[in-house]
Amino acid sequence: MANLRALFAGDRQADRVVPPSGFTAQLTLFAAAAMAFLAVFALALSLAAGRLADRWGEELARSATIRIVAPLDQRAAQTEAALRILETTRGVAEARALTDEEQQALLAPWFGSELALDSLPVPRLIEVIETGEGLDASGLRLRLAAEVPGAVLDDHSRWRAPLVKAASRLRLLGWASILLIGAAVAAMVTLAANAALAANAQVIAVLRLVGARDDYIAQAFIRRFTLRALGGAAVGTVLGLLAVFLLPDASEAGSFLTGLGFQGLHWLWPLLIPLLAGAVAFLATGAAARRTLKGLT
Repeated sequence: MANLRALFAGDRQADRVVPPSGFTAQLTLFAAAAMAFLAVFALALSLAAGRLADRWGEELARSATIRIVAPLDQRAAQTEAALRILETTRGVAEARALTDEEQQALLAPWFGSELALDSLPVPRLIEVIETGEGLDASGLRLRLAAEVPGAVLDDHSRWRAPLVKAASRLRLLGWASILLIGAAVAAMVTLAANAALAANAQVIAVLRLVGARDDYIAQAFIRRFTLRALGGAAVGTVLGLLAVFLLPDASEAGSFLTGLGFQGLHWLWPLLIPLLAGAVAFLATGAAARRTLKGLT
């Protein structure tokens, strides 16, 4: 607590040890601002990937698809038979056959909007919405095989897990990026602090002659570089939040990147970035100052 009070209260005499401007000041401010800007996007990526994984996991886990692969003259009858089976199947909340227009819209990205379904052996699709308890996929497959030979049940388990796993790994990549950004800030601040200490070696020697302790000198460097990192990170965070705010809204397009942003209370998370940058600078400068001061003795 004493160190924190000294950090914000300051000491005019001690502050004279550290140059208020120059290369080290500019390096610290720029590095902290740039890394905070990148950290905002890394955090947005991680949170968006988390939302995506949760949404895919919830939506795909509660849905299934039945394909009716049968000759045209039998397709309608087998579709009706499958719907009747689904009406009496436990765990099915809703089931309906997609219309020709809906199936054509699904195929439009690959075959164009002018596709005529009658010209291709396109199976009829039945959308199945499950209840919270879910359905017995194995039992339903046996019933369909016995009564609707052209029906194929797809409970999405084959491709749901890889999608959720990919989104989860993307979230992990975002958090790993934030850790790397923090390490880069620590390295930059350490280099800047070492350069400032080396440049002021003669001043430090004079302070020691008049009785200044190494803790007193180190505190001056810790205060100056922590506040520089805190200020630079605050500017970078504001710019990053502004850039995220100006991204296209998710409703304007269907791609994942349009959902790269913050929602609800998640907007408060980036406010921690300047505090974390200040904490990293506090620890890095303290370690660098004490190590360098020991080497100057």
